[in-house]
Parts: sequence; structure tokens; C-alpha cells
Amino acid sequence: MLVKPKVFGDDRGFFLESFSRRDFESAGIEMEIVQINHSSSVKGVLRGLHFQYRPFQQAKLVRCIRGEILDVAVGIRPGSASFGKHFPVNLSESNRFMLYIPRGFAHGFVVLSDTAEVEYAVDNVYSPDHEGGIIWNDPDLAIRWPVEKTILSEKDRKWPLLRDIRDSLGKR
Repeated sequence: MLVKPKVFGDDRGFFLESFSRRDFESAGIEMEIVQINHSSSVKGVLRGLHFQYRPFQQAKLVRCIRGEILDVAVGIRPGSASFGKHFPVNLSESNRFMLYIPRGFAHGFVVLSDTAEVEYAVDNVYSPDHEGGIIWNDPDLAIRWPVEKTILSEKDRKWPLLRDIRDSLGKR
């Protein structure tokens, strides 16, 4: 779900509520934030596609506070209408949009500007033993990452294809 916050600006700058439990609940988003993460990356850095297996699945509220990214959510709930579909959206410091990603989705982003800072709130703690991922260039997903050269972590280079982990997604 794309979240477009109300931005109040004047000659001093701007103000926005990046999270309001009341407003989110009225929009159908119930999220208890337990951790907020912040990353800084240079152009071409691709982080993802990451997720957590049960019982450590995470919903995320992602926003780019400096620069611009292409943020992508991928449905990974076997049997759901969104399984294997990806949902890309540009998030930037200028549009101030946020992307709410429910549990049952993998998440990744690539930096489009010279640098970018991304902040995301999650509703569950991170567990290294429950970490999962999908290779960023999975041909079945056909995500169009709009950068010529990607910079990846060693871990992100080695994730499997979605089709190779499909059966484990519903069991763990």
C-alpha cells in the first residue's frame, strides 16, 4: 500500500507524521512498530530481496529520507493472488511517499540517486535463523531494475530463485 502523508510546508521547511497509529488503522493497516532501521547507500546498491520465515515474518513501512530509490515488494504467500508478482514504486525525499509492505512479501530496493538514506519500521524483530531471500534478477519475476550496474552484498548474490523455495514458504 502506497502511503502519501500530509505534508505541511512553509518558509521554515516541512512537517509530516511518518507514522500515526490512528490514521494507519483507519486505512486498514495495523502495525505495532518494534524496530526502526536506517541504511545509507550509493547509486546502484541493490539490497534484497529479503524476507523472514515464520514466526519472524515482518511487515515494513519503508521511506526514503534522502535521495531516491526504486522500492519493490514481491508476493511470497503460496496460493495468494499476489504470489510471484512484484510491486515497484519510486520513493524519494521529494515525494515523501512511504510503502507499507505486509507480512508475506519479500522486499528490496535499488538506489537511483548518487546516495540515498532509507528508513524502515518493522513489526517483528530480526532473526538470522529465519532469514530468507530471493535472487534480485529472478527471470520469473522480471523486475526492471533501472540501473546499469548493481552493487550487491555477497549474500544477495546467492539467494535462490522463488520457484526453488516455493514449497518451503508455506511450511516454515
